[in-house]
Formats: sequence, C-alpha cells, structure tokens
Amino acid sequence: MRKLLNTLYITSPDTYLSLDGENIVIIKENIEVTRVPLHNLEGIITFGYTGASPALMGACAKRNIALSFMKQNGRFLARVVGEVRGNVTLRKSQYRISDSVNESTKIAKNFITGKIYNARWVVERAIRDYAMRLDAEKLKGISKSLVNSLKLVEQSEDLEQLRGFEGEAASQYFSIFDDLILQQKEFFYFHSRNKRPPLDNVNAMLSFVYTLLAHDVAAALETVGLDPYVGFLHRDRPGRVSLALDMMEELRAVYADRFVISLINKREINEMGFTQKENGAVIMDDDTRKTVLKAWQSRKQELITHPFLQEKLEWGLVPYVQAMLLARFIRGDLDGYPPFMWK
Repeated sequence: MRKLLNTLYITSPDTYLSLDGENIVIIKENIEVTRVPLHNLEGIITFGYTGASPALMGACAKRNIALSFMKQNGRFLARVVGEVRGNVTLRKSQYRISDSVNESTKIAKNFITGKIYNARWVVERAIRDYAMRLDAEKLKGISKSLVNSLKLVEQSEDLEQLRGFEGEAASQYFSIFDDLILQQKEFFYFHSRNKRPPLDNVNAMLSFVYTLLAHDVAAALETVGLDPYVGFLHRDRPGRVSLALDMMEELRAVYADRFVISLINKREINEMGFTQKENGAVIMDDDTRKTVLKAWQSRKQELITHPFLQEKLEWGLVPYVQAMLLARFIRGDLDGYPPFMWK
C-alpha cells in the first residue's frame, strides 16, 4: 500500500505549472512563485485554466502522480493518466464483474450499505451530541427510516432497484441536513442537493469537497492496480471515474459531509468567501478555497481506528485501505468486500 504523502493544491486560476529537473515550478504572470520537489508528492490538483507543460504531465505520469484539472468551482475537467501498471489479471477480473449485472449488484450493495449505515451514524451522533439544540424526535424518525433502507438494500435484486432504495435513503438523510448546521444559519442553509451548478454556499462546499474525495479515491484505486473508470454501481461513461464514485459513496457522509458541517459550525469559513454569479451558481473565492484545502489536509492526518482492520491509521489512508480490500475481494482473497462502516 502506498504511503500517504502530500497533495499539492493550486488555487490561483492564472498560474502555469512547469517542470525543472525534479521540481514542479509554479509560475504566475511570468514570475516563479515557488517550486516543490516531485518526490514529495502523490497528487496535484489545479483549479486554474492556464495549464501545465507537457514535460510536467509526462513526469507526473511516469511517477504515478495524479494530476487533476478542475474548474474554479471544483468541477472536474480532466486527469492525466500514465501507462497502466496495474495487475492485468486483477483488472480483467474487475471487467468481468462489471460486465455482469448480477455480480455488479452484489458489490454495489456493499457500497450502498456502507453509505446508508454511515449516514445513519451521522444522524445518531448529532442526536447524542446536540440533543438539546435539535429536534431529536425528528432525527430519530430519519434514523429509523435509514434502518429500513438498509433492509431494503439487502433485498435488492438488480442495480435499478438498488439505485431506487439508495435515492430514497439519500433523500431522507438530506431532509435533515440543514438541522445539522448549527451556526451561521442566515448564510449557510441547505434546502436540497444541487450541483450543476451549486446554488447556495453549502452545496458549493459539498461539491468542492466531493471532488477532492473523488480524486483521492481514484488515486487509491490506481495504486492497488484497479481501473478507477470501470465501476459496478456507476456504469461506464467516457471520462468518469465510475469506480471511484462507487467507493466514495460510503465515505460521503462520515468523511466529507461531517467535514463541511464542522467548517461551518466552527466558523472557519464565513459568507464573505462566496459569490453568486448571474446564472445562480455559487462559487468560493480563492482565500476560502485555501482555507478549505488546508483544513482538508489536516483532517486527512487525523488518526482513527479502521472498523474492519481494527488498526490505527490516518483518515487520508482510508481510501487506500478500502481500495486494497476491494482488490483482495476481486482476487478471491476475501469472501466479500467489507465497506467502511464507521462507529
């Protein structure tokens, strides 16, 4: 398993990335801003439009450094991928499973089980920690509904049925998402999930953080030899990291959503960092993105006990561990894929 190193985030839209020896050089207005040794990096995410040199892209591909290009609002544009070094037998097994709706459903059920379980855990944790500030009965009702959703997922017979149960559970969970926001309610509110484009401050943050998580999961899958573009729940679509989207389902609530809520409730961000464009889209300014990214990197360093391995590791290593477990299942070393079910 690859060690957790560092991800370099470039937030200024008018920067150009180039290569000088073994260093990535960041240039703004024809002036060198800084340089970072490539051997310190496992990923680069740039939120700009100026671009990167072919030499740098080649160096990243050669060293298996994930280089992703995003719009300023966090929407994915493109990703540089080098030559495939994954285990060919493992990938052929992955493709065979993906081609079978029945086998895909079996794995997808585990992803969605983890997603709903963790969403319920977030609700239960809120009831426990803020019983006097929340409508506890309302949240308990949602928690019971999510328990029922778990039973329905277990009974799912095909992907369409599974997607229906997952969609209903997500609707229930998001119906109380606004209740979990306890500070800055005038500017940070949540009525429904919207993403293309995000229409409020909370959705803008969620979309941005989901993009970061998808990048981390895709890099983890490639590290263990799996193809992040061939999924089981999310079917093939050109340019979409379908398997990464599958695996991040179980991490959305417990990892990304709690992170966003924490930033708001701790007042680490405020309404001044958001701008609404003429089409209604809400985007974060450069300083707010930097604040979010710094907090995201800090969160990735926090230690937890993995619920399946029962070993201590950083949050940032969770995608790598789950990718490793999925690869072991596909190889036949495990009887089933154990989703990340946080407690």
